[in-house]
Amino acid sequence: MTAILLQATNMTDTTAQPALPDRLSVNPRSPHHVAAIFEHDIGIKVNGNERFDVEEYCISEGWVKVPSHKALDRRGQPLMITVKGQVEAFYK
Repeated sequence: MTAILLQATNMTDTTAQPALPDRLSVNPRSPHHVAAIFEHDIGIKVNGNERFDVEEYCISEGWVKVPSHKALDRRGQPLMITVKGQVEAFYK
């Protein structure tokens, strides 16, 4: 019976999650965009609080970029605000 349970758990582990990079961007035009990571749900914590509006982060430099609510640049993209603090990325 235990052999069957071990086999069942091994079969579900076929999709290994890639390691989270130091810097990641949601924007596909960015050089820091990695599409394979976005196949899984990830979360970002800044100073211990989970943020749901992060567009880009850098763990080593300690910042995240979040869009401003109304301001747009000349290309129609939202302006980014840099929030500094302790950044932690994790899989949900």
